[in-house]
Amino acid sequence: MSERIVITQEMIRLYDEYTHLTLDRRGFMEKLAKLAGSSAAAAAIVPLIEAGQAKAAVVDATDDRLDASTVEFPGDGGTLEGYLVRPKAETGPLPAVMVIHENRGLNGHIEDVARRLALEGFLVLAPDFLSPAGGTPADEDKARELIAALDRVKAVGNAAAAAAFLRGREGGNGKSGSVGFCWGGGLSLQTAVADPGLGAAVAYYGAQPAAEQVPAIEAPLLLHYAGLDDRINAGIPVFEAALKEAGKPYELYVYPGVNHAFNNDTSAARYDKASADLAWTRTVGFLKSHLA
Repeated sequence: MSERIVITQEMIRLYDEYTHLTLDRRGFMEKLAKLAGSSAAAAAIVPLIEAGQAKAAVVDATDDRLDASTVEFPGDGGTLEGYLVRPKAETGPLPAVMVIHENRGLNGHIEDVARRLALEGFLVLAPDFLSPAGGTPADEDKARELIAALDRVKAVGNAAAAAAFLRGREGGNGKSGSVGFCWGGGLSLQTAVADPGLGAAVAYYGAQPAAEQVPAIEAPLLLHYAGLDDRINAGIPVFEAALKEAGKPYELYVYPGVNHAFNNDTSAARYDKASADLAWTRTVGFLKSHLA
């Protein structure tokens, strides 16, 4: 009988170091093998921790309730591509939302999230912020390298351009918001800093803007954090204090006992359905209340 695979919090922390900090793949696997007891055990654990794009989408790409296409739009100094989707049944102007991907680029999971949001009654654009680098590659390690190499100022400019594109898009109601995950959560908040026309910003476990940037934020914020995500959560106190001092409207939720990326249902070890469902309900309600 095969042994039961046990994934510890230290293993998840190690994966976070690999995907977001300075640890390379070889170093990650060596350290994971020590924690797991063998290289074979480590190899069995990795697919459970990392996001697996082979997992079936919640909303199929061919769902006949939706109109979906790849579009081009002007960014900060160049053209970007994005995945645009809207519900067929909604004929009137819709509130528009930009979905910002994680540090693996625009992949099938984020396109699935865009379709889920469209079915809630939104016009949704998921930009590929790796468009300037030739688009998101299939190799996730390569995608992370390309994300790390992006000019941050340009990325924020591209996000603001995408939000403005949505406000002028036919079929929209002239309002746009943003929702981002991980790397995209931080970029969603930076978009709120850079774009005074943004109507709402949602961040899932995203890095916080500096305190001195907070006065520039005009959009109401919805902030989702994972209780076990010490790296990102370390920035909450200073950010929240700045929001309060500046009188900015925000909602902040910390979901106890869950990890960074708890919303990503392609990662068996980190996904938490109860917290993800609650955060999603809050996100949809928040966006509807501020963008309708």
